[in-house]
Amino acid sequence: MLSNLTTTTGRTLAVVGAAAALIAGTVSASTAADGPGSGAAAPAASAHDAPRKAPVAQVRGSARIHFTLRPKDTIRFEVDAKAAPYSNPLPGLPTGMPTDARGTLRYSHYIPESGKTGWAVAEVDCLSTGGKTATVTAVIRKTNVERVGKRVGVSFQQGEDGAPSRLGFSWGVVNVDGGTDGHGEVGGTGTCQAPAPFAPATEGGYRVQHAEVPPLPRTGTRR
Repeated sequence: MLSNLTTTTGRTLAVVGAAAALIAGTVSASTAADGPGSGAAAPAASAHDAPRKAPVAQVRGSARIHFTLRPKDTIRFEVDAKAAPYSNPLPGLPTGMPTDARGTLRYSHYIPESGKTGWAVAEVDCLSTGGKTATVTAVIRKTNVERVGKRVGVSFQQGEDGAPSRLGFSWGVVNVDGGTDGHGEVGGTGTCQAPAPFAPATEGGYRVQHAEVPPLPRTGTRR
């Protein structure tokens, strides 16, 4: 897939260029028909005609969640993630991904039996949205229980019509049969991979702003 990116990009731009030429020809023909002497008045310019800025995918919020396997524990997640498409070049993928993102993920887990709290702060590297649901992955930068450099995946669902927000985390119920990652840990997590939001929020909540997957960038795609 990655090796075909340049070819795919070239084909995509060719199609876009052909469509633009077709539209330009149509507009020119229409303009000639409505030109001087045609009897049609040109529409007045309006501030509403200015192009609207496309929305940017993001998810924000903080909540305590209920995890059925540990119902007495206090588990909290805080997220502030925003899309930054094509901002993280990778080997074989110089444009980066449309789901590149920036931001911070924080979470903590208090266990009453031990009286201890585990916590981590992670740097967001991927964000994907669909309606009121978002999937985020982040790389741990500070922690008292995890491995620094480990990627974790979390999903968020915005609560609506009286229903609570929901959340799912990758190390809770998934990836037990996913082999091992480069550090020998079972079930490594890839970018934007997370389970469905299985845990309801009991306090707080999350807000998701959806945005469609952005088109391939033009910069550096011509040979």
